[in-house]
Amino acid sequence: MALAGKEHVATKEFIFTARDFSLVRELIYQRAGISLSGNKQDMVYSRLARRLRAVGVDTFTKYLSALQQDPDSEEWEAFTNALTTNLTSFFRESHHFPILANFVKTRQSEINIWCSASSTGEEPYSIAMTACEAFGTLTPPVSIIATDIDTNVLEVAATGVYTADRLDKMSPERIRRFFLKGKGSNEGTVRVRKELRDLITFKQLNLLSAQWPVSGPFDVVFCRNVMIYFDKPTQAKILNRFAPLMKHDGLLFAGHSENFLNITDTFSLLSKTVYELNNQSAKSKS
Repeated sequence: MALAGKEHVATKEFIFTARDFSLVRELIYQRAGISLSGNKQDMVYSRLARRLRAVGVDTFTKYLSALQQDPDSEEWEAFTNALTTNLTSFFRESHHFPILANFVKTRQSEINIWCSASSTGEEPYSIAMTACEAFGTLTPPVSIIATDIDTNVLEVAATGVYTADRLDKMSPERIRRFFLKGKGSNEGTVRVRKELRDLITFKQLNLLSAQWPVSGPFDVVFCRNVMIYFDKPTQAKILNRFAPLMKHDGLLFAGHSENFLNITDTFSLLSKTVYELNNQSAKSKS
């Protein structure tokens, strides 16, 4: 898709040039590893225009220049949040959860799970529900770290409050067991039970950061539908950093459109988008 012509640009609140778009792509890649395709300029404009209004800047050039001049600016967080896509749902890619249930039942000690792109929380709560069902208790021997680069979605996730229609595809039995229905002014919403929320610790984490505020070893790592936003060198770097944090017989769950086999030899395919470590040097570090 070509950049909008002059007539189209003139109708917009802010001028958004090809140079501006190119700089946005460069900055978000450097900051978060996100590789924006060339046809995302309309999306970028609509999302960042809100930031220009919020900070009172009248041009993209001034806004982006201010970011570059202050690498520690709090606006970097808002910039990154604005360009992060958070598509998720409860029990998304449902074939993974029976595999997870069977796997956790084989473990002999406390089970550590890292959900590395938790978004608004549906994924880590689905993991927690699976663990509860596998062990037949609301207090299974499971500890879940749920991280995301977007601080806004982490706030939503930590509250565990959702509109009731988010549970449309969930069985009535699960809803009764794991959620509390809102009443009065909260009617039409549900909240995840405290027992589930207590299984999860939410933290902000940028997968491109030099230091990750998590420590293994993890029995399971979920990294689903986030690698598609990275180029292959970035994907390989992240996968190779996962390996030392995993137990030698741990599992890595990927998204339905992600294939890691041609990116690194650290993992081998165990089942549909489920991987295990196969690099002996990586195993010896865990």
